[in-house]
Amino acid sequence: MSDKTGSASPHQAAAEPKAHHYKPKISAETFICLAVIVLLFTYLAIKLTFPVLIKTIMDMAFDLLINTCLFIMSLAVIMGALSEVLAEFGIIELFNKLLSPLMKPLYGMPGAASLGIITTFMSDNPAILTLAKNPDFKTKFRYYQLPALCNLGTAFGMGLLVISFMSPLQLDNIGTAILCGLLGAIAGSIISTRLMLRKTRKYYKEQADTYFTDPKLTGANKQDLRLIREGSGFQRVMSAMLDGGKNGVEIGLGIIPGVLTICTLVLLFTNQPTDTYPGVALIPKIGGALNFILQPLFGFSSPEAISVPITALGSAGAAMAVVPKLVDQGLAYANDIAVFTAMCMCWSGYLSTHIAMMDSLDCRPLSSDAILSHTIGGLGAGVVANLLFKLFC
Repeated sequence: MSDKTGSASPHQAAAEPKAHHYKPKISAETFICLAVIVLLFTYLAIKLTFPVLIKTIMDMAFDLLINTCLFIMSLAVIMGALSEVLAEFGIIELFNKLLSPLMKPLYGMPGAASLGIITTFMSDNPAILTLAKNPDFKTKFRYYQLPALCNLGTAFGMGLLVISFMSPLQLDNIGTAILCGLLGAIAGSIISTRLMLRKTRKYYKEQADTYFTDPKLTGANKQDLRLIREGSGFQRVMSAMLDGGKNGVEIGLGIIPGVLTICTLVLLFTNQPTDTYPGVALIPKIGGALNFILQPLFGFSSPEAISVPITALGSAGAAMAVVPKLVDQGLAYANDIAVFTAMCMCWSGYLSTHIAMMDSLDCRPLSSDAILSHTIGGLGAGVVANLLFKLFC
């Protein structure tokens, strides 16, 4: 977005590299990178055999593309259409005014951000991007607040699906466990968002408190009016839905590289050799070695339970698939379900979507800060859920 003079906005200026950097065509990092790649693939090939490794990577990437990326794209199209209708008829403005007294003290965000919580809770993390692309929605935010939408939305991603999946489990106090998990996820979202806001305020410096503007909306905002489309009410609804759906397609395409590359790598190091898509199960082994720390924090009933939140780093859906097996084998109980619910909802595969989401928000330089903040938030969600369950039961 540019101002009337055609100069770049502070947000664009901060997001774009200031200058090109050059290095010798062959340098030390050339050999370091080559060594890391060779060692990584050698380790995986020894554990899985080279043909199985290649087949697993191809099959997993294809599965993620068809069953995850296209699924997310379909959600983004629907939520994009919905967000445009909400903006067209003033519902975003209504939420902004009604919920600002709640959102500002808890999250340090405008009331309109609550719509992001609702959309991601009912669908998945990238659903919040369709709202962030809406000009009317963006004008409610300062520059330093917009990147934090990635953390806020991810903390509630797939929330309805996680709760629906955990509810039928045949365990005592399952309702209490799910409630504690939901409260833990809310606590984790506050931690993650607040930490991210501290980073973004420092990043944008004196431009941090500048509000987003849109030349089409500036005149209307001065008169407390909103810009609407031409035509009857029905025509406006249809136009808004089609425009929002188009934005959803662009968002869906934008997240494909991040999901396929990062999630494939995470699942390779998480899955068991006997799974449909074999892996080396290195991450669960690390979790088992750290059980003496994790058990007091999260109250896990067995070392195997750590595999659920670890898997949730890459995919909440894959993590939930592990839960019934643990319950059937007597390795997880209601206290574990509370922590699983909190961490699966709060993390919800953020390693596989965060970079792509930050890129869509034009905030790629802040990706590492977003990931670090959300890692801490997810851990906080699990600890809070564990403490609440012990308090209530």
